Amino acid sequence: MRLVLLGAPGSGKGTQGEKLVAHFGIPKISTGDALRAAVKAQTPLGLTAKAAMDAGDLVANEVVYGIVEERLAQPDAQKGCILDGFPRNLAQAQVLDTMLTRIGKGDIDKALHLHVTDEEIVKRLLDRAQKEGRADDTEAVIRHRIEVYNAETRPLLDYYGKQGKLVKVEGVGGLEEIYQRILGVLK
Repeated sequence: MRLVLLGAPGSGKGTQGEKLVAHFGIPKISTGDALRAAVKAQTPLGLTAKAAMDAGDLVANEVVYGIVEERLAQPDAQKGCILDGFPRNLAQAQVLDTMLTRIGKGDIDKALHLHVTDEEIVKRLLDRAQKEGRADDTEAVIRHRIEVYNAETRPLLDYYGKQGKLVKVEGVGGLEEIYQRILGVLK
């Protein structure tokens, strides 16, 4: 299975993605995690990405494409993967489709949208920032990230919807309740 997770920052993609990894036995490819690791290691890629991430902006497509293609080529991704944080816009979705064809990985099977209201996202991310001490999660940056998501990523709902691959799940409720909803729509 090749699954794309869609939803605004703080919608629960990471949490639910980990549960799906265990269920399907395929890796989760999180560009956010990979970029944060590069920033922490102060690699050239990390330094390039840091300025955009600190401002709440998206990292340049070319940087993200390299990370994704390298990860898709690894042995554990041969049977499929769960993409979290990529694609983030129409151009990336089209590149992903081309990339999967070129490297012989097949198509995306489903795009799962975790729907959460903007105000719930602000509440969740401010709470997470306090608990984890995340400097990148101020209210102004969170609201900017939501605006960027709505402008750049939300059009993917139509893109995958037109392909008959979009499934939607309400992302509010208990973690297990949301997970069971997801499993129900992925059957």
